[in-house]
Amino acid sequence: MANTYTVYEVIGKKEDVSDIISNISPTDTPFQSMIGKESVSNVLFQWQEDSLATAAANAQYDGFDASEVAATATTLRENYTQILAKAIKVAATTDATSRYGRAKETAYQLSKRGAELKRDLEFVLTNAQAGGSGVLSNVTVTSIGNTASVAADSARTMKSAQAQVDATLLNTTGGAGTAMTETLLNTTLQELYTYGANPKYLMIPPGEALNLSTYLANTTWGTRTLDTDLNMKSKIVNVVDVYVSPFGEVKVILNRFMVNTDHLVFNPSDWKLCVLRAWERVPLAKIGDSERHMIVGEYSLKHANYKASAVVRKSA
Repeated sequence: MANTYTVYEVIGKKEDVSDIISNISPTDTPFQSMIGKESVSNVLFQWQEDSLATAAANAQYDGFDASEVAATATTLRENYTQILAKAIKVAATTDATSRYGRAKETAYQLSKRGAELKRDLEFVLTNAQAGGSGVLSNVTVTSIGNTASVAADSARTMKSAQAQVDATLLNTTGGAGTAMTETLLNTTLQELYTYGANPKYLMIPPGEALNLSTYLANTTWGTRTLDTDLNMKSKIVNVVDVYVSPFGEVKVILNRFMVNTDHLVFNPSDWKLCVLRAWERVPLAKIGDSERHMIVGEYSLKHANYKASAVVRKSA
């Protein structure tokens, strides 16, 4: 053994590094994938919604004189667009050297930033963001004994889905942290039905999926089922995929990026992803021995009618 030339003594061993880079970070964005899309032409855009009068008994006598009913104005809704962006800076030498798993580092990093921006947009769309016009600082004006106050900079933000639901359709559970119940879900579906809405989906965060599966142990939601195939292989089914209520059925959809207290009941046809500027890769000024790039886009959200969707929120 003393004269054995082992692998530990070899100089110039070739590295064994896989050309496959594993990344399991989720990139599925169900809400923006399900809804429609439309273009807007300004950072502030508006739309109108209307409704019919409540149905009532209507009987007139022979030869009656017509009397006019009071007309009601439409409701004007609005939202702001929001700029989302990410930039990279890669040294020229980095792109020139060989590496495992990707050909050029700039392209690889741009691909990652693009996927991250898509996730960021889904997060904004479904996280109860109130929205606002944003503020840019004014120039500070100083006079004798007086300096004008300057507003702090803030970014323009869109109203998310939850911020575009009528107050009567924002239902909260009872006590703090209380999970949604079947009764509350049915109450919400009844309210939507009364308004004339036709929801198709119940979108929930992953933590609420556990609550739904727990309900299966209760008689209100049914019981676990045991499926056995022809080969006598069995599986226990403990999940709610579709809930059928007296007011229609809704399909349950998981969303990893929505706020973890909310359940969104909606029909994708009532929503639009509004685009002022679609995603674009912009080369930035070269200021040294590196490549600088930015991916930027400007988007917003439009709910055609605030009474077409509902939110069930777990109490804080």
